[in-house]
Amino acid sequence: MNTPSPDAGDAEADDDRRTNIARHLHDMAVRRPYQAAVVVPQGRGAAGTIRYSHFTYRQLDRDSDAVAAGLIEEAVPRGSRAAVMVRPGLDFFSLVFGLFKAGIVPVLIDPGIGVKSLGRCLDEAEPETFIGIARAVVARKALGWGRDTVRRVIMTGQGKWLDGLGSTALDAVRARGRDALAGGRVEAPVFRTVKSGEPAAILFTSGSTGPPKGAVYTHAIFEAQIACFRSLYQIEPGEIDLCTFPLFALFAPALGMTSIVPRMDPTRPARVDPEKLFEAIEDFGPTNMFGSPALLKRVGPAGAAKGLKIPTLRRGVTAAAPASPRVLDAFARLLEPPAEIFTPYGATEALPVASIGSAEILGETGKQTDLGRGVCVGRPCGDVVVKIIRISDQPIPRWSDDLLLPDGEIGEVVVSGPVVTREYFGRPEATALAKIVDSSGGTFYHRMGDVGYLDDRGRLWFCGRKAHRVELSDATLHTICCEGVFNAHPEVARSALVGVDRPEGRTPVLCVEPVRRLSRRDRDKVRSELLALGSQFEHARRIKSILFHRSFPVDVRHNSKIFREKLAVWAARKRT
Repeated sequence: MNTPSPDAGDAEADDDRRTNIARHLHDMAVRRPYQAAVVVPQGRGAAGTIRYSHFTYRQLDRDSDAVAAGLIEEAVPRGSRAAVMVRPGLDFFSLVFGLFKAGIVPVLIDPGIGVKSLGRCLDEAEPETFIGIARAVVARKALGWGRDTVRRVIMTGQGKWLDGLGSTALDAVRARGRDALAGGRVEAPVFRTVKSGEPAAILFTSGSTGPPKGAVYTHAIFEAQIACFRSLYQIEPGEIDLCTFPLFALFAPALGMTSIVPRMDPTRPARVDPEKLFEAIEDFGPTNMFGSPALLKRVGPAGAAKGLKIPTLRRGVTAAAPASPRVLDAFARLLEPPAEIFTPYGATEALPVASIGSAEILGETGKQTDLGRGVCVGRPCGDVVVKIIRISDQPIPRWSDDLLLPDGEIGEVVVSGPVVTREYFGRPEATALAKIVDSSGGTFYHRMGDVGYLDDRGRLWFCGRKAHRVELSDATLHTICCEGVFNAHPEVARSALVGVDRPEGRTPVLCVEPVRRLSRRDRDKVRSELLALGSQFEHARRIKSILFHRSFPVDVRHNSKIFREKLAVWAARKRT
């Protein structure tokens, strides 16, 4: 079976082939064939040091070619969807880039969202192909995931697990692909023709504020993201990336970086062992590092306790939830100027939207956060347009300038631009609620689900999730604005504002996660101090109820977004 290819004179078709996001990997294989693309730990050697396996760019390009050719030989349809449940490693990178090359749409879901949600997401995505480790394949068969749509199952690894599971080994797919390439049935490099607007992947949201939804990424969106990250952070080919989040790790090969996969459970960054990251830092000298605020919160103090510096690091990148100035300051002390930590703002549906560095936060905007003015997330990136509109929980079918609010006024954040996804897969109602069509401009706006405002310098300030605002009879309280005031207290690790319906009416309750375990006497003292602190601010003084919670429930992806819905249920059962 031959790979679809354009006619020699068909420039448009050639452009379509070049649109395939996997072309960045092939370009690097040509330009830097012997540079390591992916490095993964493989246990310890005799001397106690970590052993690593790796793919150079040429090896990764050729291996993903073999995977792509094997899938084509298996007659996996172009444009069909393939669920991928494989741990970060060499197979993961080969599989995803092989799927891109074959024009097959990978469906990526966080395994930590729970069995029930996983099954719901898989049924919703309707994959024809399921690719997973042995445990995932066994779970799919036992629980019936994708029963109505999955036609083929491919399993990584080998051995007795393959018996009786009705699956094909990934190595067998590779071998068939190599035979097809050697026999000329599929041409290398393997790139099925795709249009820039065709789906490239379906990435499910974390489900931190509602059911997980599959955001549809096109090849054009990935292209725009790569260009934006490269320009925004001045990333250069040859850099080394220590990436603690698998989905972001996929950007590293496209940006020409070597991706170091550390020894950690990527689904539990808040429990990372800092020593394992320090070991990877010592072994490879990374220039770039992505980590959630929860991860930085553990690594910064641990590094300071060791007197550690990371002189090779040019930048840290943290996202998913606002990182407190306290966390940024602790980690920034490990860096050598002018290196700093950048906090890109965005979501699965649109990333990056805005960005700001730790120098600006620690030197200026963090002080405003302590005064209840929200968290500054920086200026819009590249061609992204950010606007603030009146808050509404209803669909807004058509754009109108009448929706706009003046600078400085808190409203709903909407964004437009080349990095913004257009739809959720199989969720027309959710798409209608999240998108606003701008007929006059031939574009659309995505409703971020956040509230915030623009200042007089064009910077965006994040004030919380729209769904988390607490509506009182005479005022609306926004979570981040209120919490910033109380988080300034030295005994507060973090706080979360929730609304509780009580006989006396809607009541704002502040849940507090303390820095340390507090005795009853200490809690009473801290509560009094927090009430006194809040009384200095018009919005915060409305909060009279304070509860202490040992450890907040958080999202499974980054362990940073607080599940305020769960805290609200807990708070409703308590009394101060």
